Amino acid sequence: MNRKRLVAEIVRWFFIMLVAVFLIWSFQNGYLDLLYNEADEFFVLLRQHAALVALSSFLAVLIAIPVGILVTRPRFRRVQWLFMGLANIGQTVPNLAMLALAMGFLGTGFKPAVFALFLYSILPILRNTVAGIDSINSDLIDAAEGMGFKQHQILWRIELPNAAYSILAGVRTSLVINVGTAALAFLIGGGGLGTWVYTGISLFDNAYLISGALPITLFALAMDFLLRGIERILIPKPLRVTASEAA
Repeated sequence: MNRKRLVAEIVRWFFIMLVAVFLIWSFQNGYLDLLYNEADEFFVLLRQHAALVALSSFLAVLIAIPVGILVTRPRFRRVQWLFMGLANIGQTVPNLAMLALAMGFLGTGFKPAVFALFLYSILPILRNTVAGIDSINSDLIDAAEGMGFKQHQILWRIELPNAAYSILAGVRTSLVINVGTAALAFLIGGGGLGTWVYTGISLFDNAYLISGALPITLFALAMDFLLRGIERILIPKPLRVTASEAA
């Protein structure tokens, strides 16, 4: 494990410990009583939040990975800057402005919230897909061509397996960001756990605020752990080590 990765792991586990301490403190002070006093409402909000994250992330993966593959093909490299620029705009626009724009075109409710989150989720996946494919040693491609591989065989047997670590890292980053950003969907009628967060802010009520914010934090951590586990299952250890050292 290189020094950079070691520092990242230390920071990540330190943050997890802080969350655990805060969870215990909140429970001892009764700030989480809403989770069982109003359990029905909590699970409705949790389902709404999960639906927002799942649908917007699924659409982002469905669009960003194929586009990332497309713009790394020799015929389409000349337009790579255009697609990356458009994705960067989606990430550069502030979350609230993105929600406002979506609301202006689609009104209020679940659909504009999903659309705004989808636009906000594209860049990490697209960027990592392009970076992962571009980072593959050209000697591997030359060797595959010398063995008579066709372009689609090179893509499926050489490029995607070697870029998988980078692509999944982009999906993980996008998903974790999406979990937090989805809290803003409440502002345009999209529901989710942000409902309790903003209720707590409006009423200066820590019980509502923490009962909304802490589950969002735990949800994001759970998604991070889940996708790291999927990475370990799907990607052979030599590829993970090589990719992490390159990063």
